[in-house]
Amino acid sequence: MIPVPGFEGRRIAVFGLGRSGLTAARALKAGGALPILWDDSVSSRMQAEAEGFAVEDLTAADWSGFAALVLSPGAPLTHPKPHWTVDRAKAAGVEVIGDIELFARAIAALPEAARPKVVAITGTNGKSTTTALIGWVLKQAGLTVHVGGNIGIGVLALPAPTPDAVYVIEVSSYQLDLTTRFAPDVAILTNVSPDHLDRHGGMEGYVAAKARIFQAQGPDGLALVGVDENWGRSVAERLGRARTVSTTGSTADIMAGGGKLQAAEGVSIDLAAARSLPGRHNAQNAAFAWAAARALGVSHNAAVEGLMTFPGLAHRMEEVARLGRVRFVNDSKATNADAARQALASYERSFWIAGGRAKAGGIDDLEDLFPRVVEAFLIGEAAGPFAARLGETPHRISGDMASAVKAAAEAAAATGRDEVVLLSPAAASFDQYPDFEARGEAFRAAVLALGATPASAS
Repeated sequence: MIPVPGFEGRRIAVFGLGRSGLTAARALKAGGALPILWDDSVSSRMQAEAEGFAVEDLTAADWSGFAALVLSPGAPLTHPKPHWTVDRAKAAGVEVIGDIELFARAIAALPEAARPKVVAITGTNGKSTTTALIGWVLKQAGLTVHVGGNIGIGVLALPAPTPDAVYVIEVSSYQLDLTTRFAPDVAILTNVSPDHLDRHGGMEGYVAAKARIFQAQGPDGLALVGVDENWGRSVAERLGRARTVSTTGSTADIMAGGGKLQAAEGVSIDLAAARSLPGRHNAQNAAFAWAAARALGVSHNAAVEGLMTFPGLAHRMEEVARLGRVRFVNDSKATNADAARQALASYERSFWIAGGRAKAGGIDDLEDLFPRVVEAFLIGEAAGPFAARLGETPHRISGDMASAVKAAAEAAAATGRDEVVLLSPAAASFDQYPDFEARGEAFRAAVLALGATPASAS
């Protein structure tokens, strides 16, 4: 745990007692604060009481007595409308912050010589892979590394700071909206495409939230920005000091594409041997990881070795099994069209399993990749709309995962060629599964039920 100083003896309102809320309360209490907790869920309040926390109905509280409101990232700060706790806090002149801001203040309170390094990653797609990849590269190079935030362990639940440590933190737009002093040594914006627009009042608000990752960086901090799309380019231009990464051939400090990574300083890395980093988007992730590692003093050779040995993340372009000449790839994390684009573009041909609860625009933006789809197998609520959009592209409505996997495997095997069955849904999972992880595991189970050999055993 990372104790949070600066609020000793003061009452701090904590709303939302999920993973980040309870962790924040523990960290505040460890730093000497008096956290006052509330949640709409009775079971969450009972858990907090069982841990010995003060639980008070914040609807009836005297807000003038609070030094801050620590808000769950799941509660809206501004849109569609502010959460009622935000209105109460602002009326009382109480600042509204989140767990990432508490982490930032805990680090800033340390003497400069005792501070660890911080690498922070955000973006619409690729941030989890980039976070895990950076953590892996740094660990392989012998550094003391703690990985968490929006991925895995809540940031304040990570081990207490030591001068030799590096925190590699994934941060969401919701978390960044609640920061003011967060100042990573290396800050990364992977890419930007429309997502969570209802929570940010539109695209400009969403981009502004993402760009907050750079707001408090000092002159010695490294800003890395993906500039494959206009939004990323505009962020880089406004910063004026960012090191840019591109996969499209545009002018950038680091180019990543065609199986290679090339940097302005004459570096060229062949990524063909990095089995867990297929496709142009993973070359971009590798570029961010290489640049971050180098900025933290890792040698070029050690950084490359880390890239080559990265085992990959579950549910993100994960090869789960093989059956004859057919490979099965689990990209369940692709919950929108832009994420699915990365996977579809990585293969010249694929038997594509798609569908779920569609997001705005569905698969409209993927039309240029339809020629790469040998046949699509559609599941969930989006099956009908996706079928209509695919038009002349061969497709069938399978309905459920097991049926889609079986049909896709048979169709792929029938060609007698090396083929890929790709789960990259381009839709949310919530119509059939509680989350994308459960959907990915359902895919894995269906594949193994066919008698396929798991990738770890092949």
